Amino acid sequence: MNERHLHCDILIVGSGPAGLAAAQAASRRELSIVLLDDNPRTGGQIWRNGPGVVLARAARQALRVLEHPRLRYLPGTRVVAGAGANTLLLENAEQALLVRYQSLILCCGARELLLPFPGWTLPGVTGAGALQALLKNGLAVAGERVVVAGSGPLLLASAATARQAGARLKAVLEQASAAALGTFAAGLWRWPAKLGQAARLATPAYRYNAHVLEALGEDRLEAVRIRQGGKVRELPCERLACGFGLVPNTALASHLGCQLQGEAIAVDRQQGTSLAQVYAAGECTGIGGSELARVEGEIAGLVASGQPQDAVALIQQRDHWQAFADRVRKAFALDPALLRLAQADTLLCRCEDVPYAAVAGKAHWTEAKLHSRCGMGACQGRICATAAQALFGWTPPTPRAPLVPARIETLLLQSSMPAVK
Repeated sequence: MNERHLHCDILIVGSGPAGLAAAQAASRRELSIVLLDDNPRTGGQIWRNGPGVVLARAARQALRVLEHPRLRYLPGTRVVAGAGANTLLLENAEQALLVRYQSLILCCGARELLLPFPGWTLPGVTGAGALQALLKNGLAVAGERVVVAGSGPLLLASAATARQAGARLKAVLEQASAAALGTFAAGLWRWPAKLGQAARLATPAYRYNAHVLEALGEDRLEAVRIRQGGKVRELPCERLACGFGLVPNTALASHLGCQLQGEAIAVDRQQGTSLAQVYAAGECTGIGGSELARVEGEIAGLVASGQPQDAVALIQQRDHWQAFADRVRKAFALDPALLRLAQADTLLCRCEDVPYAAVAGKAHWTEAKLHSRCGMGACQGRICATAAQALFGWTPPTPRAPLVPARIETLLLQSSMPAVK
């Protein structure tokens, strides 16, 4: 077989909880499976591995699928573009690949929503999920004062990881109101595992109806100015981890022509997208947590591998976790005041040093790019375009190839012969 031209029965993009569950389900049949991820390790954000990380039992069990003889795992591999019918163009550090598939399962996960505020580009300021990822990869924070802020359950998880790494947790600032959190907590009895998790992650540093106003410092972060209720005060700290929820990764799905529903990939009861033989599962179909992602991935894997009858029994389980996801979304809905934190000179695009004032008032994202170079830097708009969508309500344009920066040799491969068995 030409190693630059692969063929498989099922191609799975993403090796987080949804992707691993899809691979496990599909591996029950004698089918060839290719599982790829742009990260060097499996697990996604929730099961991210690293130095000293002890993976949960569910994660260890899920990772066993990588040992399956008919599964090929491609870590550190990115999708560059769709390359014709049932074919994707891929690239990793060693080579470019054309992979032809019979069925495709998109488990592309989600990314953090980072909203601009004065000082958010200072060294020491990261996303909440980003801090957790850095810690799992060995970042030393012992003795440092840390503030975690934003919205959603990820804040407590990030704070717990920081505490375990020896950080001094100054505050966890949740923007949701006491009433919203109380209603959410009162219904957790329906999900005992989540109730127990909340109890384990609880900290006396948790504050509700509180959010960041400004990060303070000269060459790096020195303190953060916050609002809690009607009071404004400053907290000295060395690190601020600030995340305002998650946004589904839909670029590949949109590029291929899948319909979207809101910010997520639209799927039916069998996790099928609007394209035949293309399925989607996990956070890219809507933010819902690892439990929902795993059951969605299993359904997608079963249906894609010709086992739809076995997926029927999982529908009720999926609905159970979808109900939890709906409650999370309602409880942690963002206060519109958070969309007004940026000042005229606050950078929106950090890569190209584009201030908020340079794009505010533009009609859409394309006009903002043409007038300011916003989104044309190293991150290709992953941060600023997502923020702009939240701030201005812009609908992002359909992503064009290449989806990521790629080598010339990779782009040339797309014009070669199509993949064959």
